[in-house]
Amino acid sequence: MTKVEKSVVIDALTKKFQEYNYFYVTDTSALTVDQINKFRKFCHAKGVEYKVIKNTLIAKALESLATDYTEFNTKVLKGASGILFAETGNLPAKLLQEFKSTTNIDKIKFKGASVDTAIFIGADTLNALATLKSKNELIGDIIGLLQSPAKNVISGLLSGGNKLAGLVKTLQERAAA
Repeated sequence: MTKVEKSVVIDALTKKFQEYNYFYVTDTSALTVDQINKFRKFCHAKGVEYKVIKNTLIAKALESLATDYTEFNTKVLKGASGILFAETGNLPAKLLQEFKSTTNIDKIKFKGASVDTAIFIGADTLNALATLKSKNELIGDIIGLLQSPAKNVISGLLSGGNKLAGLVKTLQERAAA
């Protein structure tokens, strides 16, 4: 690969990192060609982009970003590396788990991830990443929590109005008697 080709790849990769707030690094070197093709199709079907890129090119692209990725570069970018780009932070983690469980191909190694500039390193963090809620899920939860007290107050006022009218009527009947 010439210097010009490398700089084109680095520029394109930098744009990807700027476009996507979430990326995961995996090692698929233990997979056969057929298994890698299945994985690529699986990623495409889920809306996740998968690319295999040299670690040095990844490191140079990460250097141009505002976030400090030095720990990521030293601990994650070793051996073969493939990058999963996604619009949602937990989607690649769920995808990796689902692919492993549905295909019985357990040779994909999760190396690390960057989720909104937070860095996760090591295979033990994959389960935690899979249980993270997406931004839209969190917004839905917050809206539900905000609506809950208002609904309780409204239902209390509506049901209390009937009770209150009944009590006033009973008191009025007693007073008249």
